[in-house]
Amino acid sequence: MTEEEKIFAGRLFDARKKELLDIKHKTHMLCQKFNLLDEYDESRLPIIKEFMGRIGQKYYFQGPIQFNYGCHTFIGENFVANFNATILDDGKIYIGDNVMMGPNVSLMASSHPLIPEERIAMKYEDGHVSVSEYAKEIHIGNNVWIACNVVVCGGVNIGDNVVIGAGSVVTKDIPDNYIAYGNPCKPIRIITEKDSKLGLL
Repeated sequence: MTEEEKIFAGRLFDARKKELLDIKHKTHMLCQKFNLLDEYDESRLPIIKEFMGRIGQKYYFQGPIQFNYGCHTFIGENFVANFNATILDDGKIYIGDNVMMGPNVSLMASSHPLIPEERIAMKYEDGHVSVSEYAKEIHIGNNVWIACNVVVCGGVNIGDNVVIGAGSVVTKDIPDNYIAYGNPCKPIRIITEKDSKLGLL
């Protein structure tokens, strides 16, 4: 079993193995290239497709961005991310259509064991000691707005038509049609027609 297969199987893996370092290095270099380009440069946005697992035809990243693998992230149509999108996609991340992310949003599909010896002293076949990780997928539905400074942890499912309030730390699933916020983030109430802002037109 390869290290990447271990990730997808939910097992401990060694993120320092060359197999994984090579994938990440390519993505990190492309993120750096993207971040150095002017936002009006027409060659900027197509860079995303060079490392992404899948993304729709219409998308926008304000930048700067940082993906870990990139190829483990799958995004639908009409995606928008504001400044400082951080995507730690060791585990797979699935994002639906019409999703908006505010500034400083982090999707964190990776974790470490709690027991120190398991986290920093795991020995592998070749005898070296590694920092061990494991990963859980993140699923984000359609028509979701994730406001600024939100952290979404691995293993979380966010339903359709959800709004995640600013500064939230999402550790549990959020059902469809809810506004949710807090640390830890909790569903507060269902979004209704009373929330309409059409009167501001």
